[in-house]
Amino acid sequence: MKLTTKGHYSVKALLDLSQKPGYGPTSVKAIAQRQEIPAPYLEKLLIEMRRAGIVESVRGSQGGYKLANPPDRISLGQILEAVGETIEPLPRHTPDAKIAEDWVTFTIWRRLHQKLKEALYSITLEDLYYDARSWQAALGEETSFVV
Repeated sequence: MKLTTKGHYSVKALLDLSQKPGYGPTSVKAIAQRQEIPAPYLEKLLIEMRRAGIVESVRGSQGGYKLANPPDRISLGQILEAVGETIEPLPRHTPDAKIAEDWVTFTIWRRLHQKLKEALYSITLEDLYYDARSWQAALGEETSFVV
């Protein structure tokens, strides 16, 4: 699995939204500026995440996007899946029934994939938020929170 720019930007944007008091709406422009993400690209990602039910859009002058659920109920796996990131193994390998080593290797990769998937769905936005805050505090930085 490789985390692409799409996945990275999506996580950054949702971490930004998780900072908003009461998880109220934030404009695409504000998120894009703070996180240094191109606004048109961010808008597309947020639309995909809205379709997946991870964020909600709010219209009006104080509108924007907000989290649809508390950060402890949004997993990294959900975010990545919403924007089309794949967590599936890249090659579609079918082991040769005559070669035991082929089956062993296939089984190992299948088990590793399952563990990775479990990990991605067990890590929440809240976990990432506190990890980032702890890291910033360890560096003695203010909590500007640009991921």
